[in-house]
Amino acid sequence: MDARARLAWNVRHLRSARGLSQETLSLDAAVAAPYLSGIERGVVNPTVDVLDRLATALGVEVDTLLRSYDEGSEAPRPLRAGRKPKGGRSQSTLKIG
Repeated sequence: MDARARLAWNVRHLRSARGLSQETLSLDAAVAAPYLSGIERGVVNPTVDVLDRLATALGVEVDTLLRSYDEGSEAPRPLRAGRKPKGGRSQSTLKIG
């Protein structure tokens, strides 16, 4: 397995395990959300600086992002779509205006 595929799997696995959305991780790591999506799909080749910011945001060392994983490991499950409401209120009860 190539390094880009390992990186993609590990970033998605770590993000999912921490319950972070791509949007949250992209903000924490100062990486554009579409770019993070490309990393998780294995279609972009991030710089060392980006890897460092992702590792810091995920609370791991950079080498963790490039480690091999068991081929039989279950793929990370996607998180529930949508944003969580702020302050415990559902968005339908928020008044705008």
